[in-house]
Amino acid sequence: MENLQSVEQFEQLKANGKTIFMFSADWCGDCRFIDPVMPTIEEKYAHTYQFIKVDRDEFIDLCIQLDVFGIPSFVAFSDNEEIGRFVSKDRKTQEEIEAFIDGLK
Repeated sequence: MENLQSVEQFEQLKANGKTIFMFSADWCGDCRFIDPVMPTIEEKYAHTYQFIKVDRDEFIDLCIQLDVFGIPSFVAFSDNEEIGRFVSKDRKTQEEIEAFIDGLK
């Protein structure tokens, strides 16, 4: 999964096509829990969505702007419109993440 490099890149990605941003941090145990399944999820939905990892510590202002306070969290955009979010401080399973993606419009 590609890492977000700048706020400008975030604005570009959210405005063009369908992108799911995964907010994470190196120290987050629940984030590490889902790391092994993310390549499978990314591959399954690659035809529809681009996946971008956002380091919560590096982009804390962006997290505040988007009201992302728990990690891991997912926020999906389609052509500059937020189409869904799976934001909580709870541990997430592969099934829950896929159900979230399947429910996006």
